[in-house]
Amino acid sequence: MAKKTSVVNHVTRGDVLDDLGFTRSEASALKVKADLLDAIRDEIEKRSYTQRQLVNILDEHQPAVSNLLRGKITQVSIEKLLCYSDRLGMRAQLKVLPARKTATAA
Repeated sequence: MAKKTSVVNHVTRGDVLDDLGFTRSEASALKVKADLLDAIRDEIEKRSYTQRQLVNILDEHQPAVSNLLRGKITQVSIEKLLCYSDRLGMRAQLKVLPARKTATAA
């Protein structure tokens, strides 16, 4: 029987969202949402909140809280995540960086 070797089918250019065909603005929005979600879920875990407690704290229905805890960020806006973070007593801060210089830029 011949040995199977791993063959790289695709090499990423550094960002999987770019490779999936998202525009730069779409990829940026998804990254911001993912960062907010991670911070919110970490805070929830740190405080050991139950879904029932979160329904009251976030003023949200149980299915929305369940989606939040399962990481379904397509169902929630950046503004809603910011609202959740505020209701959890968190402070969000956005850092905008200058565009990277490319080899073709003079």
